[in-house]
Amino acid sequence: MYFKRFYDTDLAQASYLLGCQKTGECLVIDPMRDVQIYLDEAGAQRLRITHVTETHIHADYLSGARELAAVSGARLLLSAEGGADWQYGFGHQPLRHGDTFKIGNIKIGVRHTPGHTPESLSLLVTDLPRGDLPVMLLTGDFVFVGDVGRPDLLDTVAGGTDTRFAGARQMFASLREQFLSLPDHVQVWPAHGSGSACGKALGAVPSTTVGYERALAWWSSPVQRGDEAAFTGELLNGQPDAPSYYARMKRQNRDGPAVLGNLKPLPELNAAEVLARLADGARLIDTRPRAEYQRAAPTGSLHLPDGNTLETWAGWLLDPEREYMVLVPAERAGALRRRLWMVGVDRVTGFVESADGLPAESAQPFPAAELGQHAAALILDVRSQSEHAQGAIPGSRQLHAGRLPRSLDDLPRDREIVVHCQSGARSAAAASLLRAEGFKVSELAGGYEAWVAQGQTTPAQ
Repeated sequence: MYFKRFYDTDLAQASYLLGCQKTGECLVIDPMRDVQIYLDEAGAQRLRITHVTETHIHADYLSGARELAAVSGARLLLSAEGGADWQYGFGHQPLRHGDTFKIGNIKIGVRHTPGHTPESLSLLVTDLPRGDLPVMLLTGDFVFVGDVGRPDLLDTVAGGTDTRFAGARQMFASLREQFLSLPDHVQVWPAHGSGSACGKALGAVPSTTVGYERALAWWSSPVQRGDEAAFTGELLNGQPDAPSYYARMKRQNRDGPAVLGNLKPLPELNAAEVLARLADGARLIDTRPRAEYQRAAPTGSLHLPDGNTLETWAGWLLDPEREYMVLVPAERAGALRRRLWMVGVDRVTGFVESADGLPAESAQPFPAAELGQHAAALILDVRSQSEHAQGAIPGSRQLHAGRLPRSLDDLPRDREIVVHCQSGARSAAAASLLRAEGFKVSELAGGYEAWVAQGQTTPAQ
């Protein structure tokens, strides 16, 4: 049996390739939208992708399952559980609880494990040449290392009402009946690691075992003793803010992400072409380092630096219906385009290497010592609710950066808005969106940490 884990550090998302070397067949689970990595790995291992599946309808990235099946000709197997609202809207082979299928000499058993989402599946893998005992469970967002999937996303981003309580009950039952019923030796390979917003306490190591989670996971004791109320209370308490773009990802992944196919390389634009497209409503994404951008920010641009969080920020701040160009070195243009695909930003039509010839303005933040000179401004804290609750600038308004695009109508256009986060990285991107939308914006250099360093320690009110 051949097994390979792929990991996107930005989205903290894992996908897997599972192959039978004897027959040359392989399965890809929870693929990302940039599918070439799976095609390359299969080719390197002399395997052919015959099956593609995913554990559930993802919320934090656009699935590559449909794309990979189209490119490779593989069978696409997707959940048929969860009820009418959770059925995929494009062609596939349905999977239900108790189903089994084979990848050569590898047996895959399907387990319905609702809780995070109603249609969630886990895949139990048995390497038949070695025996009849299962070797691993691919859990998706059901069980993580040290945690379980949050059941409240349908309430917070998808318009549900109190679905988190039903989800918590389902999670409790899934853990008792489908997870803890397995032998301790079974390896557990989840779809997310530390940093994902799909849980609150995900471990940083890539995998665990049923026995380790049974012995040490926070949820194990209440589940084993049958205390559903204690489990539910702990599960729902302290979940991180969920970016509003998750609702869009859910819809697109259910209805069917567009198949990208073989696209032409991204064309290079000159300054005149960029200005013409900006005049027609396109936006320029400036991927330069923060200091370089702040010295001379192209008018109307959005700042999404080419780093570990580009995909996350793109999901938070970009409207996928809009046309975009990227300010990026030529050798990075293709990679940046592929990373934007991950969150469904497909309308990237060109790149420019330099901001020369484009109108620009300073976006330099002001030092914390000068905050008193902005007494009439709205202090906008774009950190999470939990960060704000632990300590905040008096009178500040908390609005998570991931919810900013849908809250523009609630912000004043007749007064200055001072944007800050914890240390300054998040606020630069958030402020760029407000600036592009015509707000009067400034930033607090160094964020809340710099304000505290000035001797200010007033807690949140």
